[in-house]
Amino acid sequence: MKYLIGIDTGTSGTKTVIFDDLGTPIASKTVEYPMYQPHNGWAEQDPEDWWRAAAEGLKAVLAKSGASPDDVAGVGLSGQMHGLVMLDRDGRPLRPSIIWCDQRTGAECDQMNRLIGEKRVIEITANPPMTGFTASKILWVQNNEPDIYARCAHILLPKDYIRYRLTGEFATEVSDASGMQLMDVGGRCWSSEILEKLSIDRSLLAEMHESPDVTGKVHSAAAAETGLAVGTPVVGGAGDNPAAAVGTGVVSEGTAFTTIGTSAVVYAVSDSIRIDMKGRVHSLCASVPGKWTVMSCTQGAGLSLKWLRDNCCAPEIAEAEKLGVDPYEIMTGLAAGIPIGADRLLFLPYLMGERSPHPDPDCRGVFFGLSAMHGRAHLIRSVLEGVAFSQRECVDVFREMGVPVSDMTATGGGGRSRLWRQMLADLYECPVNTLTADEGGALGVALLAGVGTGIFSSVEEACAAVVKKSAPLMPDEKAGERYKPYFSLYKELYLRLKDTYKTLAGIP
Repeated sequence: MKYLIGIDTGTSGTKTVIFDDLGTPIASKTVEYPMYQPHNGWAEQDPEDWWRAAAEGLKAVLAKSGASPDDVAGVGLSGQMHGLVMLDRDGRPLRPSIIWCDQRTGAECDQMNRLIGEKRVIEITANPPMTGFTASKILWVQNNEPDIYARCAHILLPKDYIRYRLTGEFATEVSDASGMQLMDVGGRCWSSEILEKLSIDRSLLAEMHESPDVTGKVHSAAAAETGLAVGTPVVGGAGDNPAAAVGTGVVSEGTAFTTIGTSAVVYAVSDSIRIDMKGRVHSLCASVPGKWTVMSCTQGAGLSLKWLRDNCCAPEIAEAEKLGVDPYEIMTGLAAGIPIGADRLLFLPYLMGERSPHPDPDCRGVFFGLSAMHGRAHLIRSVLEGVAFSQRECVDVFREMGVPVSDMTATGGGGRSRLWRQMLADLYECPVNTLTADEGGALGVALLAGVGTGIFSSVEEACAAVVKKSAPLMPDEKAGERYKPYFSLYKELYLRLKDTYKTLAGIP
C-alpha cells in the first residue's frame, strides 16, 4: 500500500496527517507554538518553530501508522497564507516571520497605491493593497529594517519554508503566491511591472509551480530529522484555504466552503478570473490548474470566541473540565438558549482589524446594545452571530460579482458547532453540509500529492474518490426573517463607526 502525507502549517500549530491511497487518515499529530505580538496590531512567528513542529509531526505519524518510509508516495504542504519569511544566503531566517494577521503596514499600502496606481494594482494582482498580504510587509522591511533587507537572499511563504527545509528547493505554487500581491493573477506568474515598481529583485522570489507539480525531493539531512525516505517527492501544495478547498471537494464552479478557525473564510471556485474592483474580497489562483477563486477573510472569527472564552468564561471552562468536554460545547449550549439577536446585542468581530468586506486595519471590536440585562450567554450568542453576519456580508459580495453560491460546506473548529452551522444556513439561505471526515488542508495537499505522483489523474478525480459529505442543515426561513433587521443594523454600524475608528487609531 502507498501512503500520502499532508503537512498544514497553521497559526496555532502544525498538523501532520498520513493517509492511505484511498484518502483514509491513518495517524495524525499536531504540534503547537506561540504567536508573538511585540506591539498592538503586530503578529510574528519563528520559522524554526514551524520546522520543529513539522519534523516532530512527521516522525510521530510514521511511528504511529507503522508505515514504511519507502511506501510514502508523496508529501503535500499547506499553510497560513501571506506570511513573510526572509532568509540570508545560507538559508537562515533573518527575522521572525510577519504573519497574515499583522496590521502594521498601512503606510506601505498607501505607498503601493502611489507607486503602482490604485486601479492598476487591482487589475494586475486582483486585489487592492492589503496590510495582511506579503508585498506591503516586504516594503515595511525595506523602509524600517534596511540592513535586514540588504542581507535578504530569499523570500518565502510559511509552507514554502518547510519545503526548503525538506528539499533544499526555493519553490512556491500559484494558490499561495497569488496572496503575496506580487503576481499577475490572471496570467498565473510573477508580475514584472509590480516587482519593478516596488524595487523587489525577481531573484529573491521562489520558482513558480501549479499546486500538484512535484517541486523537489526529500534530501538526506531532512530524512534524518523527519524519518522520511531520501527522495520522497514533495509537491507544490497550496495555501491553507486553497488546500481546504480540495480537502472539502470544492473544486468546481458553484461550490463553496466556509471555514471558521482563528479567522473565517468563505471560498468559492470560478472557471474564470473575477475581480471586485472595490477590493472587498480577494481573487486568487485556485489549487486546481486552470481555475480561480473568490475568497473573503474575517480576521477575528474563532479568535473572537477564544478571546471571550479566555477573558469572560472561567465558569464554563471549569464546568467543561469537570465534565471532560470542550469549553466551547458548554458556551454554545448557553448561546442556544438565547433568542436570535441576543436580546438586541450585536457584536462586530474586528479584534484584529478587518479584511473582508471592509479592508480596514483600524477598525476594532464592538459590543453594541450592551445593557445590565445581558449575561455571558448573551455575549456568547452575539459573538457567534457577529461572525455569521460577517460571512453573510461576504457572500452577498460574491453573488453581486456573479459567483454562484448554492452548495456550502462548513469546516474548521467552528464548523463543528451545529448552532453556528444553522446560523450560516439561515443567513446564506442555502443548505450547509459538513464532511464525514474533516482533515481539511492536510487532506487537500495529500490529494495534490496523489495527483502529482500519479495515484490520481486529476484533482477532480481525487476529490470524487475520497471526499464524502454529511446530510446538510437546511435554512429555516422564519429564522432567516428574524435575522434580517439585526443583519441590516450590523452592516450599518461599520459605516457609522468608520471615521471614529480612524480617530481612535490616531490618539497617541
